[in-house]
Amino acid sequence: MFNEEIFNFDIDNIKTDLAIEGMKITEQDVNLYKQFVNDEMDMAQLIETIKKQIN
Repeated sequence: MFNEEIFNFDIDNIKTDLAIEGMKITEQDVNLYKQFVNDEMDMAQLIETIKKQIN
């Protein structure tokens, strides 16, 4: 498990950093990462899910 407060702080920092680069992170992106962190999916599943979203 992970600390939700720290996670949210980190996500806010990442969103800010990406916004500077003209990129946006969505709640769906955050939820995918949460699933990965909670061992609900492995790296291969995460990559496959992202690939499907892109296509």
